[in-house]
Amino acid sequence: MTGPETSGPYLEVENLTVRFPTADGLVQAVTDLSYSVELGKTLGIVGESGSGKSVSSMAVLGLHDRRSAQIDGSIKVGGTEVVGLSEDGLRKLRGNSVAMIFQDALAALHPFYKVGAQLAEAYRVHHPEVSRRDAKQRAIEMLDRVGIPQPDRRVDQYPHQFSGGMRQRAMIAMGLINDPSLLIADEPTTALDVTVQAQILDLLQDLQREFNSAIIIITHDLGVVAEMADDVLVMYGGRAVEYGACKEVLTHPEMPYTWGLLSSVPDVTSDTDARMIPIPGNPPSLLNPPSGCSFHPRCLHRHKVPGDLCSTTLPDLLPGGRGAGHVKRCHLADPDAIYAAEVLPEIAPSLVEER
Repeated sequence: MTGPETSGPYLEVENLTVRFPTADGLVQAVTDLSYSVELGKTLGIVGESGSGKSVSSMAVLGLHDRRSAQIDGSIKVGGTEVVGLSEDGLRKLRGNSVAMIFQDALAALHPFYKVGAQLAEAYRVHHPEVSRRDAKQRAIEMLDRVGIPQPDRRVDQYPHQFSGGMRQRAMIAMGLINDPSLLIADEPTTALDVTVQAQILDLLQDLQREFNSAIIIITHDLGVVAEMADDVLVMYGGRAVEYGACKEVLTHPEMPYTWGLLSSVPDVTSDTDARMIPIPGNPPSLLNPPSGCSFHPRCLHRHKVPGDLCSTTLPDLLPGGRGAGHVKRCHLADPDAIYAAEVLPEIAPSLVEER
């Protein structure tokens, strides 16, 4: 089975802004965010906690309470506008056209109901004509498809009887039970050991090939992004700060925040002189974000920009100096040269000549 044919991106997010009024002020969670994902492709969204990754993806499913969230911009899933869509329209969309694998499978699965019953319910919501018996059989088929052993027995067990990796597989089965064209995976390998992580990522890739689905994977792990993603979106302070083809962004990053993320990752192929360099300071407050470039209080390269441009003027998201479609939000005149000369030799000396 394959997803529907489309001549353009299946998901189109344009100028998305999400705000949360609170007693302390307005939380500016996501600001003017735009990206797109085609069927059969994977987008990796990376950034520190609080950068807006999960908030933006929850907006795609219409999961924010309209009474406590201010949402502007456009989100189109398969041509359907999500912003302003009725609750009935959102229920038809969720699980059917787009599904989400949540970060904490134990919290996402109801502890009082059997895993199979929860999967069957998710299926019958969109297929009310299907009997309970047939829905349970569909649940068994999906548990088997995601690699859970003895699915005909496991279907009648509770979430606490599953291991962490099995619960994550059950969440993937629930997400895919209605063959959605878009799957959003929010930290799908969190708290899993490395062997189970690899199995989960392989499973997602296999299912993508089978269903031709689009995938958004939200993660802190750049290794996961390098393994799975076709494109990568780097977020900081609720904004996109770099976007482009995965290989291009990871080998020729042009935003100092992306450099910081890469500098914090150990390189096992490098020599013993390679260092991990943490990003100084803390992520910005979304109640009172910094003026100008939101990264400038932590940026080690802001002195290379003339005057006080970094602290007073928000840089536009402009094309980088290399591949088409690679954009970055930075005032530096030649970031690729700075990265090659100053950053790369410190974090991966063995890659300098290769680059």
